[in-house]
Amino acid sequence: MIKPVRHKRLRLQKVALILGPLLSLLIILFADLDPDNKTVTYTFAIALLMALWWITEAIPLAATALLPVALFPLFGIVDGKTVSSIYFNHVIFLFIGGFLMALAMERWDLHRRIALRILILFGISPGRILMGFMLATAFLSMWMSNTATTMMMLPIALSVILKLEEDLGSKKTHKYFTGLLLSIAFSASIGGIATLVGTPPNLSFVRIAAIIFPEMPEISFADWFIFAVPITLILFFAAWIILYLMYRPVEKWESMNITSFKKEYALLGKPKPEEKIVLLLFVTLAFLWIFREGFHMQAINIPGWANLFNTPSYINDGTVAMFMALLLFVIPSKTERGERLMNWETANKIPWGIVLLFGGGFALAQGFVESGLSVWFGEQLAGLAGLDPVVLTLANVTLMSLLTQLTSNVATTEMILPILAGLSVTIKMNPLLLMIPATLTASLAFMLPVATPPNAIVFGSNRIQIKDMVKAGVLLNIAGIILATLFIFLWGTTVFGIDVTVFPEWAK
Repeated sequence: MIKPVRHKRLRLQKVALILGPLLSLLIILFADLDPDNKTVTYTFAIALLMALWWITEAIPLAATALLPVALFPLFGIVDGKTVSSIYFNHVIFLFIGGFLMALAMERWDLHRRIALRILILFGISPGRILMGFMLATAFLSMWMSNTATTMMMLPIALSVILKLEEDLGSKKTHKYFTGLLLSIAFSASIGGIATLVGTPPNLSFVRIAAIIFPEMPEISFADWFIFAVPITLILFFAAWIILYLMYRPVEKWESMNITSFKKEYALLGKPKPEEKIVLLLFVTLAFLWIFREGFHMQAINIPGWANLFNTPSYINDGTVAMFMALLLFVIPSKTERGERLMNWETANKIPWGIVLLFGGGFALAQGFVESGLSVWFGEQLAGLAGLDPVVLTLANVTLMSLLTQLTSNVATTEMILPILAGLSVTIKMNPLLLMIPATLTASLAFMLPVATPPNAIVFGSNRIQIKDMVKAGVLLNIAGIILATLFIFLWGTTVFGIDVTVFPEWAK
């Protein structure tokens, strides 16, 4: 069954490889989107090529992300020096710093200890095991890559599944294990939306918004955390209820005990000194991120620690991430002579392809701004100005949800956010009301294996059918669409200081 699907995908990639440049060339030669500004047409043609190659993966996603470096200077959209510098910025260093901390946790087995400890604490009934796996996965994915978290949790889940099949038999457990594996994929995506470093679309939003609206007040780690955690919690419990009701075992597990979890935990031995130090650095990093800017909501005003320095505005979340990450290379290991908490061999596991993908999205956003394409898109969609903001946002997140089921959530975010920015300026609507819900929804793709890496990894275990993922995923997707729409108006307006009736000065 896999081979025909793979052959079909390869054919599609070959078609896109030729069709993409051909369509772009035809647009450049025969279309004239703005007679007064040729670069609008050129940028649209390049954006279309990138979109087509990103969606079909005609060439690697990271390679497509490099097109602006080659094409923007040639067509006079952005000069080579400027477009090249966009690929590395404070958001990229925030990602790298966070990933280095996650790799340090992985190197010293701290991530496994945290996961197993949560499972032991939660107990052994079907509902508690499901909750334990979901909590461990969601918590880790707040700080680690969703992909890395799923890769780490899947072997633990499979070992538990094998043990339970041994004790109870596959007939009693088969249905439940489908739900257990789905819970890992879903929790990784849900946990990721809680923090800026939890999932790539969040970082894409922060940087793209800063490029298009340079005067916009910074959205800090703490701002996003305060806004997104309630949504994460509601979706988390919704996922637990949906999966438990759908996949709970029919018969009671009378012969179950918690010994298997405890044995696996005992194999880890006592916490190594490196684990303790990495855990301390991890907690410190989270604390510094959350309290850098302090909290400013209406009457509440708590200053951040950055104000202790003469130039607090110079310090951003990327600064903090890199400072703490560099300590990993400095602090020596106590159990391995001559080693540090982090070495470059481990650090090389950073997904540099994702770094380039970020950069390509940022460069594309810069091209939208420099050429005027974002304004042009906004003008084409000006007829939507009469719609109620809530209806417009709901339509926006529904479209995003459908797109992200079939394409890379990062690539989709990079393509759609500049268009939404242009639309919001044209219809005089606060850009955050469209861009933030779209960013959230990009990460909430639960229906198909191709939607997110966690879905694909869990599906690769060969213990799940697509129909199971669709059946549970469609309910969660509907919940995500509704929550993303409601929360930006009910809670986001307070956290981000949005007045729905006023078009902000920084967006003009």
